[in-house]
Amino acid sequence: MYISINNELFSEADAKISVSDLSVQRGFGIFDFLQTINNHPVFLNDYLNRFFNSVKEMNMYPNFDRNQIREAVFALINKNNIPNSGIKIILTGGYAEDGYTMTKPNLIIIQTPLNIIENPTKPIKLVSYNHQRQLPQVKTIDYLQAIRLQGFIKENNADDLLYHNNGLVRECPRANIFMVNDTEIITAKTEILGGITRSKILRMEIEAYTVIEKDFTLDEMYAAKEVFITSSTKNVWPVSFIDGKQIGDGNHQIAKSLNNKLLNLINVDVNSEVVA
Repeated sequence: MYISINNELFSEADAKISVSDLSVQRGFGIFDFLQTINNHPVFLNDYLNRFFNSVKEMNMYPNFDRNQIREAVFALINKNNIPNSGIKIILTGGYAEDGYTMTKPNLIIIQTPLNIIENPTKPIKLVSYNHQRQLPQVKTIDYLQAIRLQGFIKENNADDLLYHNNGLVRECPRANIFMVNDTEIITAKTEILGGITRSKILRMEIEAYTVIEKDFTLDEMYAAKEVFITSSTKNVWPVSFIDGKQIGDGNHQIAKSLNNKLLNLINVDVNSEVVA
């Protein structure tokens, strides 16, 4: 297994950065994550757009442009030859002698095997938690709450967290969330990370439904006909219970329909020509 650091390939054993890096000293850094199918990075341009938006929001100044990162991604894919995988692109705050001042960022790209599940077989259970992420529009490396609360998730017989801000639904730690009522398919609008899969769903058409961004409450979600999450690894995944309350009738017809549409989009992208 090889890892790319600042556009150079290293074996996993030789891939190292200094402990003076701000990612270690202060947890300062951003990342993005996408999947490859048959060695094709899915929706790569969309993920790079979001990555560079995070770069801008965090006032980081990498020595690598978009094309160089693309080249580094493809070089890693070609070297590792893991057809179905996850690609994590990390940009750190750089080596800081004082442990505080941002310097030249380090670009780290990691590839790991990924078991791609196209069609979910079991809906997930969520437990809500009152938490608003810092800089929610940025995909930072800060997953403090999600990791800290793993015991809380198990205690509540759930699979993952659902963040809310005093009752207003936000997102899951690694996924966006949607609810379905009689005429609308709704995803939270404010103080969330704009997921790439979420953006694809927002452009879809479902007969008799309008797909919109609008903030909503936990109580509204409890009463929804359906709830589902979206992410690059889960696609469109139905939710069966939130805080122990059953959601809808368990048929998940809208989620299944949207997932099929998403799989078609992914298939088109995988079969398109991508130039490194």
